[in-house]
Amino acid sequence: MATLRSVRQAKQAAAAALAVTALTVALSACDVPFGLGQPTTRALESGAADTLTAAKSFEITGSYTENGDPSLPVTPASGARRTAPPPTTSWKIDLQLVRPSTEHLVLSGGSADLEAIVIGGQAFFRGHQFLSEHMGSDPLSQNLVRAAGNAWWMGSAGGLPRLTNFIDGGSFRTTFLGPSATQRFDHVSVDGLDAVNLSGPRADVFIAGAPPHQILRVHLKHGVVVDGISDADLRFGNFDKDFGIAAPGAVIDFSNLSTLPPVYTVVSVDTTGCGSPCAVSAVLKNLGGMGGAKAASTVTFTMSDSASGRVVGSCQAQVKPDVGYNATTTVGCTISNLSGQPANAAIVTATADNPGRA
Repeated sequence: MATLRSVRQAKQAAAAALAVTALTVALSACDVPFGLGQPTTRALESGAADTLTAAKSFEITGSYTENGDPSLPVTPASGARRTAPPPTTSWKIDLQLVRPSTEHLVLSGGSADLEAIVIGGQAFFRGHQFLSEHMGSDPLSQNLVRAAGNAWWMGSAGGLPRLTNFIDGGSFRTTFLGPSATQRFDHVSVDGLDAVNLSGPRADVFIAGAPPHQILRVHLKHGVVVDGISDADLRFGNFDKDFGIAAPGAVIDFSNLSTLPPVYTVVSVDTTGCGSPCAVSAVLKNLGGMGGAKAASTVTFTMSDSASGRVVGSCQAQVKPDVGYNATTTVGCTISNLSGQPANAAIVTATADNPGRA
């Protein structure tokens, strides 16, 4: 009996050892069950919020929808108009943020792009088509837009998107994590990185599975609005990178038109010297400054038949030298080859062309 008992015990020990070996092999081939070895939800949330707060810099890229446009970030000259923004706009965003108060922002939406640099209390903007669509279609507004070209201009940063709940660690945690996250999905891939999705009614928040558990992606649920934006799908990266953001040079200040290149308008046309040939001149007023234009301004004189409106002749004159802001100058030229057209039966008009900045 003792021998049989010993044999039975030996068999049981061998079976137990085999089971332990099989379990060890199984565990080495797959995930640890019951979440063992995975970061806790608290660790993920703390890592996401803390790294966002501690980061000296980071970048957000993606897309979102906003009711209306960013407010026109410029104080236009007296008389210039603004057009109403569309009801909703879908934007692509690339935001480089450097603490405490430096940003480089590129917004692309529809036919108009806007680039902004914010350094402390100063904001600079660039986007010719955006400016054209928002400054109005009246002649004065479009003259200013053309003079600006693709130059940078000064304005207020108040109309730019303020993504406080996405960039501040404490606000991020309150808005998207804690009680706001009701489900957890492990081993989700974000751009090839292993991530954990903490999902809730507001958003899917993807956090890196590896320490320090940085935020990788935030995808707002449909219909949810946070910081004035909806349908957002934003990716976070480049933590603590030096983006080399600096203030641009040769900046236009629309509240001080002398910072613009020349913007000549026609005050009056003189045809008293018009015979055969026809000498004409015009008095011009400069609503801009004196420098920075890619070429000289020109004035085109056109003679039209008063009855038919048919153009019978023209000439062109350059504005040289330039005059300062709000000053006047006179230019003239001679319209020849009139084919016997009597001057008193014609109308002469003058149009200024201001090339503006490149």
